[in-house]
Amino acid sequence: MTDVLVAGAGIGGLTAALGLHAAGIEVRVVDAVDELRPAGVGINLLPYAVRELTDLGLGAELAATAVAPDAMTHFDRHGNRIWSEPRGLADGHHWPQYSLHRGALQLLLLDAVRDRLGDHAVRTGTAFVRLAEREGGALRVILRDVARGREYAVRARALVGADGLHSAVRAMLHPGEGPPQWNGVRMWRGVAEWHPVLGGRTVAIAGSNAAAKLVVYPISRPAQERGRAVLNWVAEVRFPRAHHHAMAGPADWNRSGRLSDVLPHYAGWRVADLDVPALFAATRHILEYPMVDRDPLAWWGRGPVTLLGDAAHPMYPVGSSGGSQAILDAGVLARCLAYASPDREAGLRAYEEVRREAANAVVLANRDMPADRVLQAVAERAPDGFERVEDVLTPQELGALDAAYRRTTGLGP
Repeated sequence: MTDVLVAGAGIGGLTAALGLHAAGIEVRVVDAVDELRPAGVGINLLPYAVRELTDLGLGAELAATAVAPDAMTHFDRHGNRIWSEPRGLADGHHWPQYSLHRGALQLLLLDAVRDRLGDHAVRTGTAFVRLAEREGGALRVILRDVARGREYAVRARALVGADGLHSAVRAMLHPGEGPPQWNGVRMWRGVAEWHPVLGGRTVAIAGSNAAAKLVVYPISRPAQERGRAVLNWVAEVRFPRAHHHAMAGPADWNRSGRLSDVLPHYAGWRVADLDVPALFAATRHILEYPMVDRDPLAWWGRGPVTLLGDAAHPMYPVGSSGGSQAILDAGVLARCLAYASPDREAGLRAYEEVRREAANAVVLANRDMPADRVLQAVAERAPDGFERVEDVLTPQELGALDAAYRRTTGLGP
């Protein structure tokens, strides 16, 4: 008998395990992969997510691993500066914003779970299959040993589906939903060691995903301390609607991409002291992914079952908020279950009451892409570049950029 069973050992699921354990609630985590490896590329943790992880005692580990950017700066495709704003502590927050490798964050969380809850707390190679009839007031959860192909039942008082974009728990609760929705933007991602650019603490964004857009930021504190930088880059290219079916491809975070596919879209791009094609060419492993999300749900769970993170609210990576929203989910979940204990169903409904509408609002704000409309206006009005952004955008349009990012990050109205 397990008190809370979490399906999915990603960032949200592992953070939930740490939070529930800290609240005195027994928790176990299962994941279908046979081994949790440091996969993926970079991730930004917004200050409210850093607060949650710091409260769980992980502040020192994060500081030793991540870079704390102090600015986010937009450029046009020619490298002309459009707009900049401070980030994290420089923006007046009590906690920094952190940029780090997604795999490093996942392993940091995994090590903390195993250290605090024991090696048995996370069971890999174990997939959620379905729910069977309730037994004695508890759920009967059917799991599958992936290697042996054998199904078996465990009992739990509550089930949390933190199993990502293709969530089996969500599919059980909301059957017939269909595949994720693609918006026509294809993303290529990579990580490469490089020299520090833009002062070494800047999240740089160039262009607009109405055509082609680039996001670059450093993600390694150790590299920074030896005078180098590990740069995470994301290239976003929009394709015509007529090409949607051919270009969509599977939404698989680990799908390999090709330099020859992305490089032509960025020929000649230079952002300040960064040679963009050279950075791409120096990247050993490029990943390719369609920009997808799902429509917001009117409800997440029923009875002693709920969803968390990408299983509940997959969103475009426009405001760097997907992982941060999952961490926020995990903190609220732990607090609501602790407050409503021992009534697990009441705790789950309270969690959804706090988080569902707020997270759905971020999904819709990211889908709206308000900042990119302003950036596209720059590209249309000054296709060959500009000397003064004030000659291109009105003060109201520049002000709209700040408001847009606060909506897409969940940092403000």
